[in-house]
Amino acid sequence: MDMKVTRKTILIVDDEENNRTYLDTLLTSEGYATLQAHDGKMALELIDEHQPDLILLDAMMPVLNGFELAEQLKSNEATKVIPIIMITALVDRNSRMRALQCGVEEFVTKPVDRAELWIRVRNLLRLKEYNDFLSNYSRTLEVQVEERTEQLLTSYFDSMFSILRAAEFRDKETGDHIHRIAFFCKELSADLGMSQDFIDTIYHASPLHDVGKIGIPDHILLKPGAHTPDEWEIMKTHAALGHSILGHGKSTSPFTMMGAEIALNHHERWNGTGYPNGLKGEAIPLSARIMVISDVYDALRSKRPYKPAFTHDHALQIILKGDGRTRPEHFDPMILAAFARLAERFREIFEEHADLPD
Repeated sequence: MDMKVTRKTILIVDDEENNRTYLDTLLTSEGYATLQAHDGKMALELIDEHQPDLILLDAMMPVLNGFELAEQLKSNEATKVIPIIMITALVDRNSRMRALQCGVEEFVTKPVDRAELWIRVRNLLRLKEYNDFLSNYSRTLEVQVEERTEQLLTSYFDSMFSILRAAEFRDKETGDHIHRIAFFCKELSADLGMSQDFIDTIYHASPLHDVGKIGIPDHILLKPGAHTPDEWEIMKTHAALGHSILGHGKSTSPFTMMGAEIALNHHERWNGTGYPNGLKGEAIPLSARIMVISDVYDALRSKRPYKPAFTHDHALQIILKGDGRTRPEHFDPMILAAFARLAERFREIFEEHADLPD
């Protein structure tokens, strides 16, 4: 991997020159390179020529407003991976939801607060850097897999583990959680009679299920208490963000393809009450159905800010019998039966890879 450090380029799109100048001053003082566009047409030309790492986008502009430009960029394979921060004076919920639907990752309200802008720029550039790393890594796998298959698989898993740790998954994404999830999915897949290729792929792809949380603001991701309805809507976007990170290109790597599939669908439920798309039954990909029960078991066994760690027997009772929040009908009956058969193996895996005490 080339470790050469290059300046990140940020495109500022705003029809007001004073706003562009102010943002340019803030960003260049932090060491970023900047480009400026006074309308959507000019922005498209600059994006095509320079491929910026991040876009600061004004919502209200003539000819092509920020919502329309964001939608156009996110529907294009060549530009959909570029994170967008919408800078707007609009504070109503409908405007924010419209922006999220267009693919905007973040918001900054006018007048722009320097500290807030810096935090959001930093977080989204972290997401972009991870996205670029993964894309390059996937291409390397495809070129070299026949020559060094086992070596690359080991390197892939180790690299993903390191990147996930470096990305500061400080809620539940500890290294031990990542290992446990991989083993849970592997055991379930084998019990279900899946092919060895499927088993190997889900083992390496499943740890990426929550990679989209890189794009969730810290004050929401790390909040110890209950989320507000708006915060929860933003929190739920991690599924689509993860899919965007892993599935943005034309890669044929089975690991990133399944990783994207799992990231998008691992909060769907068999009875159709999950998110982001409310998929039901076999419309949910099998890999995600396997992931759902693995993730729920691990969450129940793990300590959280809002709950203690449950015993194996307590977690088993909740999954198989339900407790109001978690119900058996949330899971594929075939996979639920496999989980029941493998309950003791799940206990062993959790104890072998238990989190270190605080």
